[in-house]
Amino acid sequence: MTVYDLDPEVGEEKVAEKVDSYEISDGSSVDTSLYGRIQNFAGKYAMEARGVERVPEDERTDSSIYKAGSFWFAINLVVSALSIGAVGPELGLAFWDSVLVILFFNALGAAPVALFSLFGPKLGFRQMILGRYWFGMQGNKIFSFLNLISCVGWSAINTIVGAQMLHTIGSSHNVPPWAGVLIITLLAFTLTLFGYKIVHNYEKYCWIPTFIILIIICVRLHKSGAFTTGELKTGQAEIGAVLTFGSILFGGTAGWATFACDYVVYQPKTTNPVKLFFVVFFALWIPIVFVDIIGLACMMGTFTNENMATSYENNGIGGLLHAILVDNSLHGFGEFCLVVLALSTIGGTCPNNYSFGLTIQALDDIFLKVPRIIWAVVSSGLFIAVSIPAYYSFNAYMQDFMNIMGYWVSSYMTIAALEHFYIRKGYSGYDVTHWNDSSKLPPGWATLIAFLAGVGAMVVGMDQTWWTGPLAKKVEGDIAFELCIGFSGVVFMIARPLELKYFGH
Repeated sequence: MTVYDLDPEVGEEKVAEKVDSYEISDGSSVDTSLYGRIQNFAGKYAMEARGVERVPEDERTDSSIYKAGSFWFAINLVVSALSIGAVGPELGLAFWDSVLVILFFNALGAAPVALFSLFGPKLGFRQMILGRYWFGMQGNKIFSFLNLISCVGWSAINTIVGAQMLHTIGSSHNVPPWAGVLIITLLAFTLTLFGYKIVHNYEKYCWIPTFIILIIICVRLHKSGAFTTGELKTGQAEIGAVLTFGSILFGGTAGWATFACDYVVYQPKTTNPVKLFFVVFFALWIPIVFVDIIGLACMMGTFTNENMATSYENNGIGGLLHAILVDNSLHGFGEFCLVVLALSTIGGTCPNNYSFGLTIQALDDIFLKVPRIIWAVVSSGLFIAVSIPAYYSFNAYMQDFMNIMGYWVSSYMTIAALEHFYIRKGYSGYDVTHWNDSSKLPPGWATLIAFLAGVGAMVVGMDQTWWTGPLAKKVEGDIAFELCIGFSGVVFMIARPLELKYFGH
């Protein structure tokens, strides 16, 4: 009997268990347990077997900062973001005021993602494991659970948009929605199995055909004559629409903050933090703004073109793109473009599938006993289960999800930033051997109290189809994420020093 030790350097024997093994002729030991067989299978086919354990410094050899940039650029230059940009006109905003909202709130959302990306090279931990230093072992479970929901929700948005486009192709043999969801999910699952390096390499090139087709969409929309800038408005209704649209945009961009370290964790400790920050920031902000504005422009066409309006009403953004690229336009070549765009959503789905396995392993030690590749299977099943019913009420689902993402991520990033700068005084305040030792981590009471304060603020400031808070009614818009930042931050700055005083850490 031998002990299967994931990483003895950082004390992971606490989560290791005894397994069966046998010796082979060269004297090495082969793990014959189910866990070991799965890990051996992963290694045989070059799948990434590493879970949430810290990546040692000698294994952090991915020195290209621009590779990290190309990754974030590619996963955000996807057609699903068109649906987010299209929300502005639905809320009553015209083109130019929507553009200003897109520019500002996406920048606001990209900043925390760029900030948290710096922790990967410095400390070698995945994003959700870092949360143990900020929130404690127990407090981190709150955010890990919420991040699991986020992984599923993000993938659902990507797969639904892809399925919408596949469904519009062909006059008499349309791909059923459930089949489109299956196609995209299974392709993303296959890529995710091979882990960090394969996902990075795929994302390095997959954006190119998407970019070309997005330019074609712009050209065809212009030729259709349907585009209009609309009429700029003023007043309380305009302010409310700006706040609500901004909340959706912020949630869509800042939502990547809980994934940030996962994709730079193999960067060396010597990585230039200033350069990495700005590379990640602009690699996020530029493609998101670009695609959001195209989605916005396409949606403006529905106000002057009846076919576009009907197509959007029947098949969402997929139907709208069909009306622009196929109907009285490029016909067969247009349908080919739709297929390519549908498959491009795989680029946005892969990170969610990959991070799902890492997040659930961070939730509790018991989940470390299940290899990451098994969690990739589980997450794919959940994506399918959510995507198919959500397909039929996509707009409401997407808007509610993006808003809720913005709410809880606001508390997450506020508490994390305060713990890092206000309590730990920078990276010197982290002992990398403590990551799985609850006695050396914060007890989590301050995090819980601050998070609940953020939830209370959220309730009074949110504007959803199923609930509108009293403050949201007054401003006629969604102000929940701004309130979450304020209330979570103030309460944490009061509660955390008291926690340190009475618990010592």
